Amino acid sequence: MSGHSKWSTIKRKKGAADAKRGALFGKLSRAITVAAKEGGGDPEMNPNLGLAIQKAKDGNMPNDNIDRAIAKGTGAGADAAEYERITYEGYAPGGVAVLVDVLTDNRNRAASDVRYIFSKNGGNLGTSGSVSYLFDRKGVIMVPVGNTDEDELMLAALDAGAEDVVSDEDYFRVTTEASEFMAVRQGLEDAGIEYESASISMEPQNTVDLDASTAKQTLRLIDALEENDDVQEVYSNFDVSEEVMAEVAG
Repeated sequence: MSGHSKWSTIKRKKGAADAKRGALFGKLSRAITVAAKEGGGDPEMNPNLGLAIQKAKDGNMPNDNIDRAIAKGTGAGADAAEYERITYEGYAPGGVAVLVDVLTDNRNRAASDVRYIFSKNGGNLGTSGSVSYLFDRKGVIMVPVGNTDEDELMLAALDAGAEDVVSDEDYFRVTTEASEFMAVRQGLEDAGIEYESASISMEPQNTVDLDASTAKQTLRLIDALEENDDVQEVYSNFDVSEEVMAEVAG
């Protein structure tokens, strides 16, 4: 059973702050549009759309925005867009593996932007397959510690098919096989357990511990990628201790 990294908690807090930015709605809308185009506009029949809608709701996106994004994907919108799904792979400073999920209407622009961000921030863009083997596709559900009793959460999660439940001072982190994610999420809802977020993620098989200098470089690279309009998600396999995180923040 893997431990819960300090970076995971920092990232959750950072995500909550990022949710206030209007740019996030654009990314969420794009994900809904692509999911609706690929699998239809009914989230009951299209699990990927259901996940995209749930993520948008977690980000406090208004229902009208969600409906418009679905309409774009199903062709019911006046300006249905053409997006392409691409995954880029590379390395950040310190040998940290990075996966970048992109939805773009301009492949050349996206490739140029991602390559530039890696180069500018001390990283290197790799070839397809160069780091993806270091990650596993998993479901991840984040439950604030104050929302439930640990034993109650553990029982509900494992009964529903979860792989693991770990915690720190702020969050319980429930991990599932991707195929069991929807069932586990429903199991927590049925047990009355409120979660902050639930998503499919690329989880690293092992992590790379960073010192303060390398952590600063890597965080700059990750932040720059996440701020790009075409980038949907960034996954990496680095970890930092509480002491290093405090030094970086200071």
